[in-house]
Amino acid sequence: MVRDVENIYIASSNTADSNIIRPSSTKQARSALLVPSPGYDMNGGNFTARSVKRSRSDVEQEEHQSARTSQGDAVDQDEDTSSEDDLGPQLPSAAPKKKRRVLPYEKLYVASLPTSPRYVKSLMHKEQLSFVTMTPYTEFLVTSSVDGVVKFWKKVVDGVDFVKEFRAHAGEIRSVSVSSDGRSFATAGADKTLKIFDVITFDLLSMITLEYTPKAVCWVHGRGASLPLLAVGEDVTGTINLYDGRGESQEPLHVLSELHRHPVCLIAYNEVYDCVVSADEGGMLEYWRPSGSYEKPDNVFEYKSSTSLFEFKKAKSCPSSITISPTGSHFATFSFPDRKIRVFDFPTGKLHRTYDESIETISEMQQAGTALQHLEDLEFGRRLGVERDLESAALRNKVNVAFDESGHFILYGSMLGIKVINTTTNRVVRVFGKDESFRALNLCLYQGQSQKKGVVTVSMAASSNPLLQDAEARDPMLVCTASGKVRFYLFTNDSEISKSTRDIQNEKPRNLNKSNALEAPKAAETGSAATLHTTYGDIQLRLFPDAAPKAVENFVTHARTGYYNNTIFHRVIRKFMIQCGDPLGDGTGGESIWGREFADEFSTLKHDKPYTVSMANAGPNTNGSQFFITTEKTPWLDNKHTIFGRAIQGLDVVHRIENTRAYKEKPEEEIKIINISIS
Repeated sequence: MVRDVENIYIASSNTADSNIIRPSSTKQARSALLVPSPGYDMNGGNFTARSVKRSRSDVEQEEHQSARTSQGDAVDQDEDTSSEDDLGPQLPSAAPKKKRRVLPYEKLYVASLPTSPRYVKSLMHKEQLSFVTMTPYTEFLVTSSVDGVVKFWKKVVDGVDFVKEFRAHAGEIRSVSVSSDGRSFATAGADKTLKIFDVITFDLLSMITLEYTPKAVCWVHGRGASLPLLAVGEDVTGTINLYDGRGESQEPLHVLSELHRHPVCLIAYNEVYDCVVSADEGGMLEYWRPSGSYEKPDNVFEYKSSTSLFEFKKAKSCPSSITISPTGSHFATFSFPDRKIRVFDFPTGKLHRTYDESIETISEMQQAGTALQHLEDLEFGRRLGVERDLESAALRNKVNVAFDESGHFILYGSMLGIKVINTTTNRVVRVFGKDESFRALNLCLYQGQSQKKGVVTVSMAASSNPLLQDAEARDPMLVCTASGKVRFYLFTNDSEISKSTRDIQNEKPRNLNKSNALEAPKAAETGSAATLHTTYGDIQLRLFPDAAPKAVENFVTHARTGYYNNTIFHRVIRKFMIQCGDPLGDGTGGESIWGREFADEFSTLKHDKPYTVSMANAGPNTNGSQFFITTEKTPWLDNKHTIFGRAIQGLDVVHRIENTRAYKEKPEEEIKIINISIS
């Protein structure tokens, strides 16, 4: 060890610097200080030696310089010869560039979509639209609304033509399904019936009366099947019943009672794998074959633990839709309350893609300026309010995801319009309706059949051959419903859009038979039950037409005509009542169906129990459209307000509205009646 100050004898000579030994290590550097220079006479001579005092820092500086020189020589030597000491992989000189995913023929697929960013035409139902369905191969559009009406439309050039209307159900349509061959269409209603239609003849074939309320319906047979099968999920239990799709028997052919523990809310059939996917309210997904042992088929995953089918259970969410891709290789879901779109690989059950459309994510992107479209604060707040309404039970099962015909693109409604996403490149390739005022819910896509029925490959279609391009001319059409709207909207290739004429007034159907025309007024006059579909949930009412015929007729008619749609609960008092039915929303508006006030109807019914439904008034015989639901006994209201019903289910929703924060008896949050269904 070299001390702080050492006496080192250095010979003074005329020897050239090139003869000085350069140490190759620190150790050699230390010893080199003690090695005499060439020509130094250890036993004496003509040379003289002088004593020099050097500090430790000077010595270490020389040692460091010598080590750097030695290291440079070693590197030069390593470059010339290979070393056996270098083992294992070496780091690259530069990180390789990440390859960008590319979808072959992407432009061709995008060109098969509608080109108009705004809707070209809209058509009406009398009530809010529930579902729109495009039938494969037969080219029919089937629309259904919350009042149980089903309409058939035939696809023509640049639009659709009305064909026929049916009042299929007395109440709300819960679920619809079209068969794989596009020849059969089925609806499940809240009136405990199934209706089966022949699409080509647009005729009602049969009706199956159920002992339970259906929640989901799906055709589970492939094209050319000798026996069409219809799977129906029950509203209360996890049972799935399989029926003869011809309607020849009212009893189920087979019952699956142990597959799900919770009510089955969705059923989808994959014709390619001859496999059914069903989902329950607990977030569990199951695969099963609609024949034989009714167990999981062998052509998919072996163990469920190796799949991603537990994603909804982990996220504590429930899917609102399941859509199988045309190729059968994937299926897509939309779920609440996490509001995520998930794309799964069908045979493996692995999660392929996830897209987050939650309110939190949208708000963060709006604030950070990274959103697909930046909105003004006022417009963003309006759209955010509509987005929150989707949480209601009346709307959440109306949201779906659609595939294009190639299976590479998904379409779904969002706060910023209808997004078209390439699932291969994870890029938004097109947005429909971003400047429209509605929020799209249920979608279906028609991409046109070739005019010349020849075999044309993708590469042939992508070529510049004008004969092939003419033969493959398409007429794509995107159809969607909207939140709180009685219209459905068409997006096509039409570039000439007239805002003044694109909304068609077709409230009255063109071909209604006499029996339906005669039954309509009678159905509007009275009813025994009603369901208030609110943004907080459903409230079921029992009506008393015998005790208060005018009040019930007024309420039922207003409900059927949509008078109460999107009205708010404008007055809420805890431990007393919740009041609604005013189109103005301030308690000063509303009128009866006769255009004037009508008389009170007092009976033996009393306000002796909570959840009583009565008419609101400004004094004797001043009834209009407003009504209220009590939350406590209110005997002081007897013989002052007409009682015409009582709430029997959804009582938790009543109390949730009752306990909302209010300022001067008006809720700070807008709680709306989306619509009212009568049965």
